[in-house]
This record gives sequence, structure tokens and C-alpha cells, in this order.
Amino acid sequence: MKNGANLLLECVKNQKVNKLFGVPGESYLSILDQLLNFPEMKWIGARQEGGAAFMASAYAQLTGNPGVCFVTRGPGSTNASIGVHTASQGSIPLILFIGQVSSELIGREAFQELDYKLFFNGMAKWVTEINNVNRIPEIIGRAFATALSGRQGPVVVSLPENILSENTQKLSIERVKISEPSISEEAFEKLKIKLSCSKRPLALVGGTGWSRKGIEDFHKFIDKNKIPVISSFRRQDIFDNNSESYVGVAGFGKNQHLRNALNDCDLILAFNSLIGDVVTDGYELFDVPKPKQYLIHVNPSDRELGKVYQPDFPIHCGPNILSNLLSKSKPLGNWQKYTKILRQNHLNTLKVPEQPGNLDMGLVMQCLQESLPDDVIFTNGAGNFSLWSNVHFRFSKNARLLAPTSGAMGFGLPAALVAKLTYPKKTVICFAGDGDIQMNIAELGIAMQYKCFPIIIIINNSSYGTIRMHQEKSFPNRVNATDIINPNFALLSKSYGFSFSKVEKTKDFDFALKTALNKKNGAIIELVVSIESITPSKTLSSIKNS
Repeated sequence: MKNGANLLLECVKNQKVNKLFGVPGESYLSILDQLLNFPEMKWIGARQEGGAAFMASAYAQLTGNPGVCFVTRGPGSTNASIGVHTASQGSIPLILFIGQVSSELIGREAFQELDYKLFFNGMAKWVTEINNVNRIPEIIGRAFATALSGRQGPVVVSLPENILSENTQKLSIERVKISEPSISEEAFEKLKIKLSCSKRPLALVGGTGWSRKGIEDFHKFIDKNKIPVISSFRRQDIFDNNSESYVGVAGFGKNQHLRNALNDCDLILAFNSLIGDVVTDGYELFDVPKPKQYLIHVNPSDRELGKVYQPDFPIHCGPNILSNLLSKSKPLGNWQKYTKILRQNHLNTLKVPEQPGNLDMGLVMQCLQESLPDDVIFTNGAGNFSLWSNVHFRFSKNARLLAPTSGAMGFGLPAALVAKLTYPKKTVICFAGDGDIQMNIAELGIAMQYKCFPIIIIINNSSYGTIRMHQEKSFPNRVNATDIINPNFALLSKSYGFSFSKVEKTKDFDFALKTALNKKNGAIIELVVSIESITPSKTLSSIKNS
């Protein structure tokens, strides 16, 4: 005989989950109590539920297993909702368990009660409540299967307090296994024919659910055919940026080279990627609903095929299966000359003009590129500062990028902490803006408590830079609400056990970085940059006067 909390944790353990993230709450004390009986699962206690959900999302991205997060009812769940939204837009498998009031109190506006189905229905793939202790294995199995199947994403499960304490004789479930959809032989032959007939193909690669072998197979296919590859927004770690076939990332701030490449190609192989507004510049680059380019859209979810754009050839297939088949096929053509031109255009865009002020971020990025190991893990939140790490850093095949496709500020620090917990021997760099870092700055306590110290680089321009940029563009010389008075980052670093460096001149960064790389307790490096250096290619003044 066991109680519901014990049965639930046993089901979760069987899914090969070894870390649970959350903030403790009285609504699920039974879970915390029974967790003492499961030493194979480590509890990571965040300081705020939004940070906990970000950590679970980052864990899922790193491991391929669903991230699991526990939060309490009401305010705890609403705090965590930013992680659910981020996981939804980022196609990240996440299971959010929420403590709920006892069953007999539901619908009576009990203390901190919330209708979770109503609140999360637009964000999660599935929202449910366990109303019978004997249904725990069934619902946990469905939750993990839903999170992992098709387009991966978040699932929310509400846990009434009484269900967790009730006894049951039900057995736990085994590990949920999801098979990728495969392509028919006929469709595969058609795909090869269509690709071979193309004169200017482009592969747009992205999404989640990739295995290491799947990525290697995709590289083999591309290397064999010399097809140019563009990564979708914040997915540039899928494909080796040093490859002669890599020609850029279709994110914010696209340069004209990329726009031209996307516009001039005659075939787009959208490989596991979503074709949304960021890729298409607000659906302007491709005609809606039918692009002029021949569109082949490969996706493991049939719901994503024809969602906005009607593909000429929709392929309901997983990325790893199709990559494996393509890697074994004979060359379909050789687009080396065409790809070489696009590659050179891409390399030209990485050359940025001298930046205003005493600290030049272009030179900082050069230093990082030369100094960081091949398997570095980069994390960031949201803001103009991320253009430096997302566009002007070349990710090798062994490097990783953890960043929110939803544009959520505050993601970078929790993600970096999880990366350091998961891979303690790897170099982890959190790239953050001064506004961005303060969204979840209290999670520095995680580093101190669990001894996981990344290197945190804070780009400080005393402003919410992205908003300031748009403000100056739309309402020039009418600055309001976008300036920031920042804390003393040196004192803050010391209080959490980090070493600290403040860099105001370009020449001082190399020493600060090398010092940080040799610190066992991590480091925080504050880079003081001019507000004029608002993007790599444009100054604030030029935007204001345009």
C-alpha cells in the first residue's frame, strides 16, 4: 500500500527523470515528504516559480527528457506560467505539476484556488486534474506521451491535496516511449527528385526532438550535397556554424543577405522548423498562404503542416528518421558554387563596424570566440544584447545554445545554472542584459546552494535597450520608462559567492575572461557599454534620425 504522492513520484522516476525543479508549497507537502524515498531524483529548489519553470525547460533542452517542475497553487502556478508559455513556443517537453486545494473545496473559491484548465488552456498541449488516486499512472503516462509526441510542448497537471495523501494499490507505469513518424518509400523518392531538380535550394533547420545521431546524419546529408543551411531563430546550435554550408540564422535583425537568399531560392526545405513570423519577418518574406518558392515542409506534427503556409509537399516525418535516410542516399546534386556565394555573404555580415564608446562588443565577441572551448554552453534571455551571442558567435557542432524563442527575459540565468548542474565540467556562459538578469537574479542563490557556478556576462547599458530602440524609432527624443538604475553588481556577486570583474574598456576584457575561466566558483563580468551601441550594425542616433 502506498499513497498517491509515492505512486506519482515512482511514475516520474520511471521516465528517467533525475532532477525535479520547483518552489516548495503547502499544497503538495506529501510530494516533498515522499521524495525522501527517491534519492535518485534530486530536488532543485528555485527562489521563484518562473525561474523553476525556466530551469525545467532548459533541462529538457539539454537532455531530451521532459523537464519536471512542481509549484504550489494560485500565485505559484501563475508565476510558473512564463515557463509554460516559453516551453510552448519553444516546442519544449515540460511537465508542470501544480498543487491544488482538496477536491471538496474546488469551485468554492477556496484560498489560492484557480481554474487551471481555463488559465493554461491556451499555453499547454494538455491541462488536466487528477480526481482519483487510482488514475495517477494513467494520467502521468498520458502527460509524458503528450509532452513528447508530435510538436513537443508543455503539459499541466493539477494535484488536489487529498489525492496525494490517499492510499492506493495501483502499480506505476514503465517508461513512455514515443516513435517518430516515418516517411513512405514513395514520398521519399519524390523528395529526392524534387531536391535534385532544384537550382537554388535552401534548408531551413530548427525545432526540437533531435538526437545526437540525427544531427550527425543531417550533417552528412548536407556535406554530401552542399546545400546551404539557414537555422531558425535560436536554433543555430543544431548545425555547425563553421560548416561551409552554413549561411546564417533567420532570427530578428536579419541582414539583407539572408532576406535575399530566402527570397531568391527556388526551393525551401523546412526541416523540422516552424515557419513563423520571426523567420519570415512578420510573414512578409514569403507570400501567404502560398510562397512562390517550392515549399517542402518536414515536421513530426501533422498540425504544423499547412498551419500558415500551404506546402507544395508536406512530409509528416520525424527529423532523425529522415536525416538517417538522406544520409544513406546517393548525392542528389552539388550546389557547391551557389552555396559558396551565400557562405561568403554570410561571413561578410559577421564583420561589424567599430562600436561607439570605450568598450567594443564586436571585439569582445572575437575574444570569446578565440578563448572558449569547442563544447561551450551559451545561455541568454531576451534583449538587443542577445544579437551578439545569437548572431555573432559561431556555434560548433559540440556547442549548445539555450535561449527562449518566446522572447522571455530572465531565461538565461536559470538555464545556465541547470547547464552547470547537468554538465559541471563544461564551460557555461550566461549572456545577459542588465534588465534581463534582474528578472531572475535571485536564482543566484541556486549557484550558492548547489555549487554550480557558471560565468555570467552582464551587458550593462543602464536601459531596457530593445524597448528604448523601438521608443526612439517611434517616438524620437521622448524617452520615458526605459532607463534603469542598477544595483552594485560587485557587492551582489560577492554576496552570492561569485568573483567579479567590471570592464569599461575593450582592452581589459581578455584578462577578465581568462581570470573567470580559471575560477572554480564562477564569475560575474559586468561590461559597461554605451547606449549608442544599441545593435551590432546601428547606433541609437542613427535609428532616432532615420
